[in-house]
Amino acid sequence: MRRGTALRALGAATAAVAVTGGVLLLGDSGGDTPGRGDDLPPATTTVVRTDLVQSKTVDGRLDFAQRRPVKSAVEGTVTVAAVEGRTLTRGQALYELNDKPVTLLYGPVPMFREMKTGDRGSDVLQLERNLRDLGYGAGLYVDVWYDKDTEAAVKRWQKSLNRDTTGRVGKGDVVFQPGPVKVVSADAALADQVGPDGPVLTVASTKPVVRAQLDQTDGPLTSSGTKVEVTLPSGRTVAGKVAGTVRPEESGSGGAGAEEGITVEVVLEGGAKAVSGEDPKTPASVKFVSEAREGVLAVPVEAVVALRGENGGYGLQIVRGTTSKMVRVETGMTADGQIEVSGPDLREGLKVGVAAS
Repeated sequence: MRRGTALRALGAATAAVAVTGGVLLLGDSGGDTPGRGDDLPPATTTVVRTDLVQSKTVDGRLDFAQRRPVKSAVEGTVTVAAVEGRTLTRGQALYELNDKPVTLLYGPVPMFREMKTGDRGSDVLQLERNLRDLGYGAGLYVDVWYDKDTEAAVKRWQKSLNRDTTGRVGKGDVVFQPGPVKVVSADAALADQVGPDGPVLTVASTKPVVRAQLDQTDGPLTSSGTKVEVTLPSGRTVAGKVAGTVRPEESGSGGAGAEEGITVEVVLEGGAKAVSGEDPKTPASVKFVSEAREGVLAVPVEAVVALRGENGGYGLQIVRGTTSKMVRVETGMTADGQIEVSGPDLREGLKVGVAAS
């Protein structure tokens, strides 16, 4: 079949062509058939060497990693509320309850009991490490035993906080966190009554991230390490990667639609310096890169011809002056209206036929 016949057959093949997402002309199955002047395509384009990137862009917002609530372990009245935006370190008060500070200490084990002389456990070990690092561990042997030396160190620490020097550490006296925290929100205001497990504040790590929500169908983009390009509110673009996903209740978005998508945290190259001076209330643009091909030959999708015959496949109509030649090609990745092509007869700069717009 000549090229002219192929073009006349296009109308009957419209439904099949539409499936490919581009306008694919039906060509001759013989890969190297020369064409005459009247077989020239209505328009031409050029084979280019370029980078193809499959991506999806969504809105995101600046935040901090590992957002989590801090709940009161005991009943009481908030006498000093948490300060939003403040960064707190070991030994500082997160808030005050009943006129007593609730102190931040470091460690992975939560405060699950009152600690006193005679107790033994990993929580005792991390308490003693904190007492030592805060400067109250003179003569203290750091181990899992809460002994008289531990009690003495606790009394010195309690005195510095203007607490009753009981030598015991109550459940509501301290909060253990993995490290320094950023106060994201104060969930209990001054004079609020809080009971056990009542939220008092929300904290996060001091590491800045960008949070973005993807559709459930975008599962592959949520994999840890997926490359991301973030355009910050100022217009600057920085590279990043997906650190992981967060549960809906951690995302801070709330609402009935919180579970309709997948919320991911993106860490940025440059860390805190990358977001210095940026407005956290203005959305950022987050581009997820699912696949990339560098330095490949590509043409517009509309230039690719679906070859007929038992061999099938795809081809390009190479145009040289007043003549043309159909050559068989292998196709690859598509992105932004372009498709990767390869074959022994292809090179950068070749003129190829394309359907008229």
